[in-house]
Amino acid sequence: QVQLVESGGGLVQAGDSLTLSCAVSGGAVGSYSMAWFRQAPGKEREFVARNTRSGDTTFAVDSVLGRFTVSRDNAKNMVYLQMNMLKSEDSAVYSCAATQRWLTMSTWTMESQYDFWGQGTRVTVSS
Repeated sequence: QVQLVESGGGLVQAGDSLTLSCAVSGGAVGSYSMAWFRQAPGKEREFVARNTRSGDTTFAVDSVLGRFTVSRDNAKNMVYLQMNMLKSEDSAVYSCAATQRWLTMSTWTMESQYDFWGQGTRVTVSS
């Protein structure tokens, strides 16, 4: 059974940087399409970005373009979300998710397509 554990969240100030990590166990991260979702207080969880098996990254939230980067280290079985120039609206619980399904443009943002989830790590950005 694949398990995902996020870490790296915390309280930062606007403009700071933060790197979230997602440790994968029970399976090789290289065989999974990985994604990051976030859920702000009082809002629904939203897809942030995905990183394919081949390492391609797709962002779905325009507001993070140019500020966030997703990467993976297959040797360490880790996935990362590097967040720069953080804003108060980035405050949320960030979760990583994994799937072995073949996703398309119409499905890769859908929570239901990801079979494995971490517990989430909270990011709070003070303005």
